[in-house]
Amino acid sequence: MWVLFAFGSALFAGITAILAKIGIKNTDSNLATAIRTIVILIFSWPMVFIVGSQSLIHQISGQTLFFLVLSGLATGASWLCYFKALQMGDVNKVTPIDKSSTVLTMILAFIFLNEKITFIKFIGMCGIGIGTYMMITKKDSEAKEVKDTRWLFYAVLSAVFASLTSILGKIGISGVESNLGTAIRTIVVLIMAWIIVFVSKKQAGIKKIDKSSWLFLCLSGITTGASWLCYYKALQQGQASIVVPIDKLSIVASVVFSYFILKEKLTRKSLLGLIIIVIGTLLLLIK
Repeated sequence: MWVLFAFGSALFAGITAILAKIGIKNTDSNLATAIRTIVILIFSWPMVFIVGSQSLIHQISGQTLFFLVLSGLATGASWLCYFKALQMGDVNKVTPIDKSSTVLTMILAFIFLNEKITFIKFIGMCGIGIGTYMMITKKDSEAKEVKDTRWLFYAVLSAVFASLTSILGKIGISGVESNLGTAIRTIVVLIMAWIIVFVSKKQAGIKKIDKSSWLFLCLSGITTGASWLCYYKALQQGQASIVVPIDKLSIVASVVFSYFILKEKLTRKSLLGLIIIVIGTLLLLIK
């Protein structure tokens, strides 16, 4: 069942990238992240009460809570960087870099979680790395047109923090019901996101958000919440080195939607890179 939850996480995460891209078009990325987190919080806590895990809060150990908080902070940092990158760059360029956190996550899982590495997994990791490089590299003519490359910096930071999120989250939810763990982490992300908003004095921008942006920000928050619930349920029951790669297949949904909805072009080289990433990811599922 945890494999199905992992694929569910990938589907919702793929839809999230497109909804968020549309929602932050005319909104400050940090403010948009903070607003989306409110939606996720509203979405996640009812799930806690539905499954009845609220009574388990007092059973959470200090160590588990510590790693849940660290995971939440890493998530918040990853989000802030990711949506800043999305606002500045194309979905089909930003998403592959963010999803390349798979490789780093697997390396960390092998080191800290004692999850074994096989030759097939190594080949899969190489495929993901090569495919990602092919998707983000541009022709000389394209590179000259795009002067602002800061999106690349934020996308790389997003991937690093996403990797830390997965490892810390795996450790943190080992001693707590997954829905409850997700809800607690959301509180941490919410606090962090709004602190950033007030420090940067972007809170006044709420009045300038149009109805369309509100709609897509809320929808992206709902799909993110659904993705989280599926992801941490899978992470609790399965191996991080397998759950994370499946989750990263959301890149397929993101690229397809960006092509048809956002009209972002996909070159033959990028398409080949995407195929290599998918093949590399599927290889990771072979024991």
